[in-house]
Amino acid sequence: MDGLGVSGLSVFQGGRQSFLYYECSGQRMEPEQLFPEAGEILKSWPGGEHPRLWVPMMDIFHYQQPVSAQHWKRNQGAGIPYGRLAALKPEQVSSYIYYHYQYQEERPGDGDKYGIIGLHENLLFFYSELPATVEAAPYAGKLTTNLRPEHWGEVMEPHFNKWGDMPRDQAIWKKLTLVLSIPLPHRGKGE
Repeated sequence: MDGLGVSGLSVFQGGRQSFLYYECSGQRMEPEQLFPEAGEILKSWPGGEHPRLWVPMMDIFHYQQPVSAQHWKRNQGAGIPYGRLAALKPEQVSSYIYYHYQYQEERPGDGDKYGIIGLHENLLFFYSELPATVEAAPYAGKLTTNLRPEHWGEVMEPHFNKWGDMPRDQAIWKKLTLVLSIPLPHRGKGE
């Protein structure tokens, strides 16, 4: 991983789906470079021009974005990767993105520094680390407004298709199982 410039990697599973989160420094690495033998255990994801084992998700929300290697370094010890999955109602995707862009640009640093939401079709994947690293962002957001709804949960709830087969506390955001975690090199004990 060091040779590929990958500093940390986590794989989560939810049912028959797997979700990969990794961080790269330098040039972009594709999942096929990290898992060249994955075709032996993964099925092709439908859609697209050709069969594919991995589908990239679009970053539609993050509490912070890296501004330098020093800024992005984990200083609070070993964080535990945490993943969740949600399904948006297709007609609510644009509204969800609108509110989240507004939130991220009005209040950078308002949650886990490493928290990010990716979107593919109407599936949302949320990656974060526990315990959360909450610190002020070293930059100002792009918006100077203060329009983020105060009753965030009430505004967000109508955006989701609820999971019918999950406990009540996971009706919207289903917890994923961490199946592989290769920590960042600078996540040693006491660092």
